[in-house]
Amino acid sequence: MTDGIFGRESGHEQVVFCQDRASGLKAIIAIYSTALGPALGGTRFYPYETEEAALADVLALSKGMAYKNALAGLDLGGGKAVIIGDPATAKTEALLRAYGRFVQSLGGRYITACDVGTYVHDMDVVARETRFVTGRSADDGGAGDSSVLTAFGVYQGMRACASHRWGSAELAGRRVGVAGVGKVGHILVEHLLEAGARVMISDVSPAAIERVRAAHPEVEVAQDADALAASPLDVFAPCALGGALNARTVPALRAEIVCGAANNQLATPDIEKQLEERGILYAPDYLVNAGGVFQVSDELHGFDFARAKRKAASIFDTTLAVFALAAAEGVPPATAADRLAERRMSEVGRLRTILTP
Repeated sequence: MTDGIFGRESGHEQVVFCQDRASGLKAIIAIYSTALGPALGGTRFYPYETEEAALADVLALSKGMAYKNALAGLDLGGGKAVIIGDPATAKTEALLRAYGRFVQSLGGRYITACDVGTYVHDMDVVARETRFVTGRSADDGGAGDSSVLTAFGVYQGMRACASHRWGSAELAGRRVGVAGVGKVGHILVEHLLEAGARVMISDVSPAAIERVRAAHPEVEVAQDADALAASPLDVFAPCALGGALNARTVPALRAEIVCGAANNQLATPDIEKQLEERGILYAPDYLVNAGGVFQVSDELHGFDFARAKRKAASIFDTTLAVFALAAAEGVPPATAADRLAERRMSEVGRLRTILTP
C-alpha cells in the first residue's frame, strides 16, 4: 500500500507517523513542500476508520495547503496533520501535549493550527510544548478562531464568482445552499444573510442546524447534503468534509456556481471536467478558503486583525485573476489555479537556492 502512496506521484517531502501509547496519541504529519517557507497547515482530529484512510487524507490535505499558501502569496509551504480518534472522547491535555512535542521535534519545518476537531483552546495546550503553532487564543497571544476569516474569504470568492458569471458582485436575492454549518459554514451564512441572499442549509448534526435556525429562523433546511445539492440554487457552497462534488451530486446540481469552504471538494479528477461541461462555474476550494491562513500566518508577525482581514479581502481579486487565466488558456478554473500556484512555487522557491550571508 505504501509503495503506491509514497511513489513518485506523491511528491511529499516528509511524512511522520507519531505515536504515544500512554496518552493514546496516533497522528500523522505530512509536509508537502517547503519551497516557499515552513509548511503551515492545521491539525485535523477525526475518527478515521483505518490508518490508511487517515494517511490518504493527510497527504491530500497537505498538498492542498501548499497550493493554497502559494496562491495566497504567502512565504509559507504546505503541510497538514491528522490525529486519529474521536475528539469528543479521546482528546486530553496529555495527548495534545504529546502531539505538540512531535511538532516541536520537526524544528520549525511544520507550523500547525486549528482544523476539523481542534479549536483555539487546543492550540493553547499544544503551544505549551512547541513554539511552532498558530491559531492560539488572544489571551495566549494568538489570532483566535481562523474560521472567522475563512468564512469571510469564501464570501469574497463567492462575490467574485457572481461578478464573473452575472456581471455584479451583489448576492442580494440569490439563493445559496450551504452544506455544513459548523465552524465556518455558520459564519458564512451570516455574511450571506447580511448581503440579502436567501439561504438553505444542511448538516449531519441536528445541533448545528438548530444553532443556525435559532439565530436565523428564515433559513431553510434541506434533508441532507444530496438534497441540498439537487435544490434550485444559484450557488452551492460545500462547507463540510471533502468529496462533496462527486459522481452522485454533480449530475443533480442545479446551481450555476459552486463556491465553498470544504477542502478537496472534487472526489475524482474528472469531476472538474464534468462541472465545466455542465456550464457550472467552480471556484477552486483552496483559492477561496484561504482566509484562515491569512489570519493564522499574520500571527507569526504579531497579530493584527484589520491587517489580516485586508489580506483576506484580496481573495476577491485573486479569484477573478484565476477565472481570467482560465479563459485565456482555455482550461478549467481549478487547472488555472494550480498553474498559478505551481508557477509561484517554482519561480519564487528557486530563489532560496541563492545563498545569502
